Amino acid sequence: MNTLRHNAILDYYVQNKLVDGPISKRVTSYFGENVFDLKKAKNFMSEEAFKSMEQSIRSHTKIDRKMADQIASALKNWAESRGVTHFTHWFQPLTGSTAEKHDSFFTLKLDGSAIEEFDGAALIQQEPDASSFPSGGLRATFEARGYTAWDPSSPPFIMEMRNGKTLCIPTIFVSYTGESLDAKTPLLRSRAAIDKAATDVCQYFDKNITSVSQTLGWEQEYFVIDEAIAGARPDLIMTGRTVFGHAPAKGQQLEDHYFGAIPERVYAFMRDFEEEAYKLGIPLRTRHNEVAPSQFECAPIFEEVNLAVDHNILLMDVMTRVAKNHKLVVLLHEKPFARINGSGKHNNWSMSTNTGVNLLAPGKTPKTNLMFLTFFVNTIKAVHDYADILRASIASAGNDHRLGAHEAPPAIISIFIGDYLTKILNEVEKRVGERFDEQDEAMLKLDIHKNIPELLLDNTDRNRTSPFAFTGNKFEFRAVGSSANCAVPMTVLNTIVADTLVKFKAQVDELIEKGEKKEIAIMQVLQKFVVESKDVLFEGDGYSSSWEKEALRRGLENVKDTPNALDALVTEKAIRLFGAHKIFTRNELGARHEILLENYIKKIQIESRIMGEMSGTFILPPAVRYQNTLIENIKGLQHLGMPEAAYNSQFQILAKISEHVNGINTNVKAMIEARKKANVIEDTRTKAIAYCEEVRSYFDKIRYHADKLELLVDDEYWKLPKYRELLFLR
Repeated sequence: MNTLRHNAILDYYVQNKLVDGPISKRVTSYFGENVFDLKKAKNFMSEEAFKSMEQSIRSHTKIDRKMADQIASALKNWAESRGVTHFTHWFQPLTGSTAEKHDSFFTLKLDGSAIEEFDGAALIQQEPDASSFPSGGLRATFEARGYTAWDPSSPPFIMEMRNGKTLCIPTIFVSYTGESLDAKTPLLRSRAAIDKAATDVCQYFDKNITSVSQTLGWEQEYFVIDEAIAGARPDLIMTGRTVFGHAPAKGQQLEDHYFGAIPERVYAFMRDFEEEAYKLGIPLRTRHNEVAPSQFECAPIFEEVNLAVDHNILLMDVMTRVAKNHKLVVLLHEKPFARINGSGKHNNWSMSTNTGVNLLAPGKTPKTNLMFLTFFVNTIKAVHDYADILRASIASAGNDHRLGAHEAPPAIISIFIGDYLTKILNEVEKRVGERFDEQDEAMLKLDIHKNIPELLLDNTDRNRTSPFAFTGNKFEFRAVGSSANCAVPMTVLNTIVADTLVKFKAQVDELIEKGEKKEIAIMQVLQKFVVESKDVLFEGDGYSSSWEKEALRRGLENVKDTPNALDALVTEKAIRLFGAHKIFTRNELGARHEILLENYIKKIQIESRIMGEMSGTFILPPAVRYQNTLIENIKGLQHLGMPEAAYNSQFQILAKISEHVNGINTNVKAMIEARKKANVIEDTRTKAIAYCEEVRSYFDKIRYHADKLELLVDDEYWKLPKYRELLFLR
């Protein structure tokens, strides 16, 4: 039978889709060639303009408008030397992706003659139409004005495509009244907040520390499947995941894919997107097969958090675009396939001083070890106190499918720190009520450095079910979804740690003012924080039902769906937190809450619609057609006078098919009715809850019957590519 599915499979086998990768060359010979970094800037501008730009980048301040024209001219000259004709302000609106509007360097003079021009005003600020971007009620639709402004700490870059090159200038995006309409602005605000808070605390230990930056190393998981086969799945096209599909005979149970040999076609694709990434200054270091079939991962060297976020969201675009050249499709959805691993984006976060010290790495002296313990305990306290807001930062319709299933961490926010550091904190807690002494080696000297091999060994075998784990010299936030913009969870993490550090310093200073020695005061507050936050520490199996009960006993929330998780963003607690550090105003938080709920509603609505459509056009027709074949077979055997036993099996199959056909039809109708009821609800949160609890409740019921039909209906009739084809033909 000539179906889209069978044509796609034939296309896979007949066409040679192996595209040659780039010619091998040293990465250092072209790394960052499409980035306008300081080294290139020095060759294209005056010393005065260069120093002004360098100062802005290093101090995270705005570009001096007096120098803007010189910088813009230099940037244009460099870009044109690379074949660029257009530029764009590249920003991250609240859509979850990026946005750009291309303008040409070309313009006309008053006398009508042509000229290539790019001035400082166009570099620093533009005024894009903001009316079609989500605002969550921050402005009316007719109030279209929005502003993009260059973020100098993220360098301009050239995006190369087959038919042209565009100069991209990373920018923030704000409304006419100054409210943030993007993901970058609050990240930059949070970066400033934690820089100040952490630097103030560092002054207890080293007066030479004048700034603290945050580093991020993300690990991007993704699936790669054949383009033609993916194109035969309407659900993949519309939602990025398969809403139907029975588990194949072989999935990931043999554990043979993880770190296995990379398939040749995927390898060519990897080399291709890596080259593009290197040109853009993205320092990719690792690539490998992940656990599930057709699942892979890449990871870079750690970078400053703002740049790392830009590089991640840029890489997702590069991967998607390059895949088309190889007739492949990259799936970044958190759960493209049921019953096998989903995809996350582990965010490895730490803090570094201007003196080169990683604040989450044990040191070699009593002073540096006490500093390590200070930032280590403060981070734990922050996660404990603000677990609900941290959970909200990774909430999405896609991540709801992933969390708590097949090696993904559960929705309960807990921290794994390993046996050795658990013993350290237990030792601190034991001393409650005792007075510390300056010569108390166990508490003040903390000879952690003597046990670094033990510490590293302990954390190498880390708990994969933990959403937030300490892994030697960093915390790994493992609950972040693969399609997420890292800016959101990093903004929250920066802010809650900054808030905790401010409280810590206030309490230490109060003890010092009462006459307590500095080291003793620090230890007393750390001890208090350890006692107050120990409930968030968990070393066991995050999947176990016993942990859910234990977490409930400890007062840890287990919010499994997005609409309820997002409520944490608009509590008075969240408003105080983000307001105190000037990250979000009350209105900005309310807008984000509204936008994220609307996004959830739309995604569940789309999934519901595609399920109904595919049930009627892809699932039921082949089932009915096969029913007719069975009926004709039974009639023929009866006409020949065959005994009932001769066609009893056909009767049983026919009955099963009828059961599942009726099951699909009944549940699809009920789902549509639930959707109609939800659609007339005006309040966004109530509507989101209705979609979550009523509409979505039919998904598994419909899928159950459809997946059973896949096993019963003649393979020749089945229209949808099956998991065995999606996952193993690559």
